[in-house]
Amino acid sequence: MAEGYIMDLREKIGHIPMVIACASVIIYDETRGILLQKRKDNGQWCYHGGSVEPDETVEEAAKRELFEETGLSALKMELYTVASGKEQHFFYPNGDEVHIVDTVFICKNFSGDIVMEESEVTDCRWFAFNQLPDDITRSTKTPILHFAKEMLTRSF
Repeated sequence: MAEGYIMDLREKIGHIPMVIACASVIIYDETRGILLQKRKDNGQWCYHGGSVEPDETVEEAAKRELFEETGLSALKMELYTVASGKEQHFFYPNGDEVHIVDTVFICKNFSGDIVMEESEVTDCRWFAFNQLPDDITRSTKTPILHFAKEMLTRSF
């Protein structure tokens, strides 16, 4: 979930609601689909991302989070959407409450081998655009489903 900055704030303020800037990446391949990761904290699937650190751009944060969680490096990303609102209201299993403003990128140009961050991720798997898992984390579900639908309507 949180990097040093957010963890430091949480030590001071506890579990009260926070608005958090996040950056995420939907990794995809036209033939394999979308690469999702299973979160260790709630056991649900999501895309790759996390909070933006001070002085970090959203692009830097998205690339850093992708690498930390999966071992993959984004070579070229494209802005997809900014997700906010009621669907981005999230409770972590430890009781932390957040309202996420998530800058979501898409990326089909990446390198590296999948090496999962075992403290956060229990699985990484490719899902066909029309065969996504049912248990997708609420805060990532809408962007994932919209992107998959767009990919299904494209002609390659």
